[in-house]
Amino acid sequence: MNTSLVVVLVVVLLALFVGVTYNSLVRRRNEVDNAWSQIDVQLKRRLDLIPNLVETVKGYAAHEKAALEAVIAARNSGLAASSNPHDQAAADNALSGALRQLFALSEAYPDLKANQGFVSLQEELANTESRIAYARQFYGDAVSTYNTAIQKFPTVLFASAFGFSAREFFEAEDAARVVPEVKF
Repeated sequence: MNTSLVVVLVVVLLALFVGVTYNSLVRRRNEVDNAWSQIDVQLKRRLDLIPNLVETVKGYAAHEKAALEAVIAARNSGLAASSNPHDQAAADNALSGALRQLFALSEAYPDLKANQGFVSLQEELANTESRIAYARQFYGDAVSTYNTAIQKFPTVLFASAFGFSAREFFEAEDAARVVPEVKF
């Protein structure tokens, strides 16, 4: 009787441990998904600002067609990119480079720099870039916590059996880590 009670108690404790571990991993996975959705929202916000910015610049720098087309192409690739961190990071890198090129144009066109619509769009884009940076940091922290949780012992014994796998970080190129410079 005593031995069977100990076996039942061990089985119950093991089941309780597995249940708590599983719930903890689900919570962390959901935090990663939420953090990714915040990046996605901010990237879409930035993509929505681009057409207005391009239209504003067109009026002042119509002969700078290559820069405008580069921004439009980068925006389109951002819209078409799949929602995994690697593809989104590649599209983000291309868009950041194209935007830097577009903002460099404003230096050559003093009237454009003085245009209130352009200035407002630059400010909005700079604010969005800050939000993206914060969302990336939040996502990176969530991925790090989640990946650490599924790799620690004894959780590692259950994680793969329950379908939990490591998540990918959002990696931007060094040049894309710089917020576009806004000059007035």
